Amino acid sequence: MSAVSAQVLDAAIEWQLCLDSGSVSAEQQHAFAAWLAAHPEHTRVWQQLNGLDIRLASAAAAPARQALLHSARSRGLRRIGGTALGLLLSSALALGLLAQQRPLGDYLADEHTGRGEQRELLLSDHSLVHLNSASAVDIQFSDSQRAVRLHSGEILVQTAHGDSRPFVVLTEHGSLRALGTRFLVRREGSSTRLTVLQSAVAAHPAEGSSERIIHSGEQVLMQRQRLGSVLPAPLSAAAWSHGMLVADNLRLEDLLDALGEYRSGYLGLDPSLADLRISGSFPLHDSDKALSALPPSLPVKIERFGNWWTKVVPAAQ
Repeated sequence: MSAVSAQVLDAAIEWQLCLDSGSVSAEQQHAFAAWLAAHPEHTRVWQQLNGLDIRLASAAAAPARQALLHSARSRGLRRIGGTALGLLLSSALALGLLAQQRPLGDYLADEHTGRGEQRELLLSDHSLVHLNSASAVDIQFSDSQRAVRLHSGEILVQTAHGDSRPFVVLTEHGSLRALGTRFLVRREGSSTRLTVLQSAVAAHPAEGSSERIIHSGEQVLMQRQRLGSVLPAPLSAAAWSHGMLVADNLRLEDLLDALGEYRSGYLGLDPSLADLRISGSFPLHDSDKALSALPPSLPVKIERFGNWWTKVVPAAQ
């Protein structure tokens, strides 16, 4: 085994012991998923170790199996975080991975949801704001306006009547002023997507000179300098607020990206399958059930290693 592979095996054994401990934190889950996805050798060594793990489980009780893993780790393999410096670097790595999963500022927002969590807020003016998975907002009401600042994720807004103050949703890309309406706002990288479900919304880019009215059944991407083309809104755009994902001839890669927003751990896809198309309704809060519905419809199979690593691969593989 090469020196690099020895280091990878060392890390894999550490992760095996950590995951078997029965007290795995969310940060550790995210860190493990990131490690597994970082390099193909990590996946190969993890598969080999799990093969060993299966053989150990059939031949030894759990304490003996743990002792064997500890013994393998001790035979010249470098322990992770074995010194004060190692602990410091491990802490920095955990914070970095957490920041990659969610901006640290999200945790300082007035309201935020975790991965796979949704929440409905009743505001002081009786408007409703439904937060999707991994979303963060600040509520900024004043005498002159009712503002909701969306930092990340997606919200469904249903504005209340009888309040003369304008209701606006703010993002770094601009402002969206409700015109007695129900609408979705989603952060998408360098843009904000507005989808109007009822009535209309006035969209104004942060560095734009004018606003545009987006009507019911329409959607638009807003960047800081401009608005994109107005397109028809998907009929099922708000299905997530009912715990469902409705796919209509959707690329498999896009489906898995959407499901991945509602689960912890690594969810991967063989690149050769990315452009397969699928239609149907999938439960967002039981993504394992959603994934199990794929093989009957598509030439794929689901590979799992533990509870935190899942990949969709060709059925013949």
